[in-house]
Amino acid sequence: MGNAKLKRWWLRPRRIMTLKKLKRLDTVRIKNCRACGNPLNIVFCDLGMSPISNAFVSEETSGNGEIFYPLRALACQKCWLVQIDTMLPSEVHFHSEYVYFSSFSESWLAHAKKYVNDVTKRFALSGESQVIEIASNDGYLLQYFQKLNIPCLGIEPTANTAKAARQKGVETRELFFNAETARTLLAENLQCDLILGNNVLAHVPDIHDFVSGVPIILKADGVATFEFPHALRMIQENQFDTIYHEHYSYLSLTALQPILKHHGLRVFDVEHLPTHGGSLRLYICHENAKHIELGAVQAAMDEEAAAGLSAPDVYQGFADKVRQSKLDLLDFLVSARKDGKTVAGYGAAAKGNTILNYVGAGTDLISFVVDKNPAKQGLLLPGSHIPVVHPDAVLASKPDYLLILPWNIRDEVCSQMACIKDWGGKFVVAIPSLQVF
Repeated sequence: MGNAKLKRWWLRPRRIMTLKKLKRLDTVRIKNCRACGNPLNIVFCDLGMSPISNAFVSEETSGNGEIFYPLRALACQKCWLVQIDTMLPSEVHFHSEYVYFSSFSESWLAHAKKYVNDVTKRFALSGESQVIEIASNDGYLLQYFQKLNIPCLGIEPTANTAKAARQKGVETRELFFNAETARTLLAENLQCDLILGNNVLAHVPDIHDFVSGVPIILKADGVATFEFPHALRMIQENQFDTIYHEHYSYLSLTALQPILKHHGLRVFDVEHLPTHGGSLRLYICHENAKHIELGAVQAAMDEEAAAGLSAPDVYQGFADKVRQSKLDLLDFLVSARKDGKTVAGYGAAAKGNTILNYVGAGTDLISFVVDKNPAKQGLLLPGSHIPVVHPDAVLASKPDYLLILPWNIRDEVCSQMACIKDWGGKFVVAIPSLQVF
């Protein structure tokens, strides 16, 4: 889809992308695996029809209607990559008014700072080194390299987050990363000691084009690290709400190994992280680099094999758990309403929009959702049209229950909103199973 079409479809006068005209976007229905080309025939999870997860709606345009698209994930029985089968253009999700700013999460900032300190020490990074972060967002991580006087550059396609990064003093290019981008950087003599990408691999429609850019700008003994939510934890913890159109892939080490090998790369270390419900951090280098493969790599592969990630049964059985979660949350919300109780939500997150649309919850069941991000306040959630307001609304209205939609920062939310205990309020999470506490 060209830029002209995008401009006609998206409304731009506010702080965030909202729907102006009821016009369907061009979509691609995937029948073969985007990694290996094998026919896709295992339905992993079918969430029905859903709007674009971050296409928030303004009050002025709320009567215009919205387009819902199939939201279904399939698993490849050859390489075991899980992927959605309805693809929207990446420019639809990542644009000049992108809504996600990494710096609004204190726990994520702490995670980023620790990473910078750890890799700086481990790989002896200095003022002579070069670091590039792909999908650098608002400079949430690179700011810590800046403070250590380590040269760094952010690659970020969304103009508003790139602007926020530059305001922190972080040099940022507004680009999608791929092989062409890498060749452009190489022509400027930009080769990296460290390339990093946190939660970006899932967001690229052409994973081969993306990965092929890494060896182009990575020095002979340089290191690339990529973090991503682990598909194994997604299955074990029933994290189906991480499925939305912005996430093209759901990743495991098993699925990534052949992709990396195809591009002359190998994994030499793996770390297990608690972020996003359980993530992997891969340490990657050129095939012939000096880095010695550590035992953690084989251990991770063995864990995935023992859990069944190389067999169809674990993928085919996921849908039953998803349906049960829908029934449990819907039953709770309806029962609370019948009992005269009020429910508010915390966090206007994309994962929250997935679950709310799958369950079919609107303002009849959830009064409002609070969020710290001012770019989301004053707008309506896509599909459900639940209003997004400032967190102070919790104090003002004193809901009986606060449903934490971004369950991955549950502890952070409970600390920030501990005030609900003053009036007997309780927290609720729906993932991995319904809990009221």
